[in-house]
Amino acid sequence: MARRGSYAKGVARRGEILESALEVIGRKGYQNASLKQIAEVVGVTPAALLHYFGSKEELFTEVLRTRDEHDLKAPQPPDPADAKAAFVNVIRRNTEVPGVVELFSRLSVDAVDPEHPAHRYFLDRSERLRESIAVAFEHDAARRAPLDPDTMARVIQAVSDGLQLQWMIDPSVDMPGIIEALMDVLYPPTAEATAPREPTPEA
Repeated sequence: MARRGSYAKGVARRGEILESALEVIGRKGYQNASLKQIAEVVGVTPAALLHYFGSKEELFTEVLRTRDEHDLKAPQPPDPADAKAAFVNVIRRNTEVPGVVELFSRLSVDAVDPEHPAHRYFLDRSERLRESIAVAFEHDAARRAPLDPDTMARVIQAVSDGLQLQWMIDPSVDMPGIIEALMDVLYPPTAEATAPREPTPEA
């Protein structure tokens, strides 16, 4: 019983560290978020952080997973046709945490190495993202896609990741607006969906 209680405390402490690290990185940025600063917010030593995560890279990888969990907890559209708005809203929320966007972009480059702690994270995340986009497209009968769902999902993901780099250099880049416009071009409504309704004759 004592071991189970100790394990639960360890899990809770780990979650607290991740939430604090996410807040520090979002506020101070990736380069300015040192283990020392994160440890001070949590009230532990840098060595204690490494006890829970092993390395700074593993900690930051788990921070990104925590950010994804927050996105999943946001209200999800009941209709697959509203998936575009949900995806655009995620991008809009990212503009409020530039440090996390910087962390994502930098780790995505380092994660090219199969031995990097974030390698599996980016593979799994990309697959989930493409599946969610593809499924939404497949179920939206009001629109007709010129590309197959998987190809279109890859294009949207590639543009989204590239826009983040442009936005970090030039914050005036309208990431949500550009992605929304792209999705409308790649996935336009059918003529039936956009045709004006005939006025209902009066009785």
